Amino acid sequence: MTQPWPAFRGVLWEYCAALLLGGFWGHCSHGMPHVIRIGGIFEYTDGPNTQVMSAEEQAFRFSANIINRNRTLLPNTTLTYDIQRIHFHDSFEATKKACDQLALGVVAIFGPSQGSCTNAVQSICNALEVPHIQLRWKHHPLDNKDTFYVNLYPDYASLSHAILDLVQYLKWRSATVVYDDSTGLIRLQELIMAPSRYNIRLKIRQLPLDTDDARPLLKEMKRGREFRIIFDCSHLMAAQILRQAMAMGMMTEYYHFIFTTLDLYALDLEPYRYSGVNLTGFRILNVENPHVSSIIEKWAMERLQSAPKAELGLLDGVMMTDAALLYDAVHVVSVCYQRAPQMTVNSLQCHRHKAWRFGGRFMNFIKEAQWEGLTGRIVFNKSSGLRTDFDLDIISLKEDGLEKVGTWNPSNGLNITEISKGRGPNVTDSLSNRSLIVTTVLEEPFVMFRKSDTALFGNDRFEGYCIDLLKELAVILGFTYEIRLVEDGKYGAQDDKGQWNGMIKELIDHKADLAVAPLTITHVREKAIDFSKPFMTLGVSILYRKPNGTNPSVFSFLNPLSPDIWMYILLAYLGVSCVLFVIARFSPYEWYDAHPCNPGSDIVENNFTLFNSFWFGMGALMQQGSELMPKALSTRIIGGIWWFFTLIIISSYTANLAAFLTVERMESPIDSADDLAKQTKIEYGAVKDGATMTFFKKSKISTFEKMWAFMSSKPTALVKNNEEGIQRTLTADYALLMESTTIEYITQRNCNLTQVGGLIDSKGYGIGTPMGSPYRDKITIAILQLQEEDKLHVMKEKWWRGNGCPEDENKEASALGIQNIGGIFIVLAAGLVLSVFVAMVEFIYKLRKTAEREQVPIPTPPSLLLQRAPGQAQTTPTRHGEGRCCDQHAHLQRPSAAREGQHELQHRPDARVPISSRNWGREGRMCEGCAEK
Repeated sequence: MTQPWPAFRGVLWEYCAALLLGGFWGHCSHGMPHVIRIGGIFEYTDGPNTQVMSAEEQAFRFSANIINRNRTLLPNTTLTYDIQRIHFHDSFEATKKACDQLALGVVAIFGPSQGSCTNAVQSICNALEVPHIQLRWKHHPLDNKDTFYVNLYPDYASLSHAILDLVQYLKWRSATVVYDDSTGLIRLQELIMAPSRYNIRLKIRQLPLDTDDARPLLKEMKRGREFRIIFDCSHLMAAQILRQAMAMGMMTEYYHFIFTTLDLYALDLEPYRYSGVNLTGFRILNVENPHVSSIIEKWAMERLQSAPKAELGLLDGVMMTDAALLYDAVHVVSVCYQRAPQMTVNSLQCHRHKAWRFGGRFMNFIKEAQWEGLTGRIVFNKSSGLRTDFDLDIISLKEDGLEKVGTWNPSNGLNITEISKGRGPNVTDSLSNRSLIVTTVLEEPFVMFRKSDTALFGNDRFEGYCIDLLKELAVILGFTYEIRLVEDGKYGAQDDKGQWNGMIKELIDHKADLAVAPLTITHVREKAIDFSKPFMTLGVSILYRKPNGTNPSVFSFLNPLSPDIWMYILLAYLGVSCVLFVIARFSPYEWYDAHPCNPGSDIVENNFTLFNSFWFGMGALMQQGSELMPKALSTRIIGGIWWFFTLIIISSYTANLAAFLTVERMESPIDSADDLAKQTKIEYGAVKDGATMTFFKKSKISTFEKMWAFMSSKPTALVKNNEEGIQRTLTADYALLMESTTIEYITQRNCNLTQVGGLIDSKGYGIGTPMGSPYRDKITIAILQLQEEDKLHVMKEKWWRGNGCPEDENKEASALGIQNIGGIFIVLAAGLVLSVFVAMVEFIYKLRKTAEREQVPIPTPPSLLLQRAPGQAQTTPTRHGEGRCCDQHAHLQRPSAAREGQHELQHRPDARVPISSRNWGREGRMCEGCAEK
């Protein structure tokens, strides 16, 4: 029942408008003709209802009667009309009827709407300069010279922009455009050109021309998984498409239809309100205006009395867009004629080609008109006569029917408004009381069969982490679900032909609403389905048998440093010793007077002989001192650097020695993915058609490419599922590449397996939904809520926590045994044996030398010789302890040559060797003999 207040407001609005118009145009009423005649030409089609008045014809009469009843709009003037009916597509008859009306003295002709008939009437109006009012879209070439016409239907170039803005707002990356005739490609030209300017892929299809049966086309689009479709067709065809799509199961939440017809609101959408389908359209009728509402109510009452029952799929008594446009057109013409009261109208003859002398002036009035009608603002382009500036309502199907969700106009573009909470939401805005099909795959501990002594049915058969997660989501979002195992038992991979299998295929085919399983989020899968935010993060790692523990070897004291480091230390030791020897021989400050008490000595010595240099390096390396001290700055630099080097080496060795002597070593033949890639003895692989296999297959990293080449070359490398891979890892020399979370679960329950190396990559498990599913965002929000409440962690602890493996006792530090440091004793024994052997060699060598010297006088040992100046007397010996310097030179003879480490100075008899502090002994005190001199 209609409330009285809107009707009263409508009457009040009419009364006020009448007063304003009466006051504004009252001064112009004088001189107006008592009768104004307009003409209307309307088509009819063959059929049983040829005599039934069309909606356009009835709107023409209805509008004239409204104007005549409103005496303030045309005071003292009556608006009359002449109506002619023509057969559809009969342009000759349209020409004849137009000439008949011009002979009656009409000021404007309305219609017809069909293309060829419109062109025929338009040519006559141009010739006789009579305005032609068009109400439906008509293609006008750029070089069109017709000037005596206006078109109240929104310009399709602008309307195409509105459709494109809506597609961009919805963030569509692909869509299908379906048109009914060839003119649709012209109407949607801006949208069809979008792929060249925007990131969107369009597929163009055409409806069948000779039939209303669109089911073959719908079936093809359903098979091609085309869920976003734009239909450019009449409202009658739109009703047929919706009814046929409902029969084919396409009216679901996964489909989104956009209809370009402005009469979508006139369709009976009651059967689709609760289907979940996304249905969007446009409306130019300004139903929110109280005046418009009152006019629509009057129209509905009159239409229901005169017209038969509406066709199937249409609402009864609804004012169509064409009728509203005709109503506005009659008002615009009447108001504009009122602005030019001095115009007169004569009978015009088509065969005389004499134009109406006021036609150009009246046409300019119409093009300059501005009117607020049933279809909103009416403004024409002054040059083209097209309606390029207009307002559109964006309407969408909700549970309560079609509702306005936004507006569009050429100036401000698209504006989607918030829907108030008091109005009915779409069925997909909430998951409450929805029943969803959930596909999954058996995978411990995510999804497992529940162990029970009694028979279980339905969802009670399953348990696991994903089952608990699904229960929590159902509690938060309020939906019910049915769990189904995927038929082929696979997660989902794409073959060479681009076809998917597993759970991904079931989501693509809409056999399931959700995929709740350890389903890895990958960019390849993201192109086929939608994912929620990850509920678990992980990475790919290696599952391998735990190696047997080995005790430290006898020579484990060498293990803290690698063999390479030991070799480098030896080379460094040899190099430093040799460099020290050369630098010490080269530097003059490293030589010193062997006999500082004897000023005439020509012999200088150098402590750093070749063997002494090696002894100096060995002493520093072993952290022991040597009696050799460098004197020159250069040799001291070498010594300091060598000491610093040995400090770091010995400290590092000592710090790492304890672990290698006390802890049992777990030696594994592989430690990382690189180790796997470099060998072929250990076979490795992944689960076939899983995310891990896809990762290696698509990877561009050389190591992973090499690993995939190995896996693809051996059919046995890929396993059917994780259970098969785990069994092969235990019984054969095989390594399984799999997700780290699964490895963590397995190693908690099987102490013979372990994770080798770190994570190869980083990824996450997510819940899969079909592409464009309205449930994805709601599930994501629920997952984030569970994460904030720490419930995801609690569930993981519940299903991952196992008995654990016993701690290895050998990992604790213990007393060292002979097996730990036995090598040190071996080295000690070897050193003792070597020293005895060297001593024997030295004894034999000395014995032979002594035997050779017994045949000749044995010279005094060279180390006690003192090179003296010629003619100097030999010093008498002193007692032991009286003075070290003098004691060293007692009973000396001049050697035949300088021994090793000494150098004979060549100088004149009165020359002196410039040796600093030469009168001082080696221990810093002056010799007694030197002091006497």
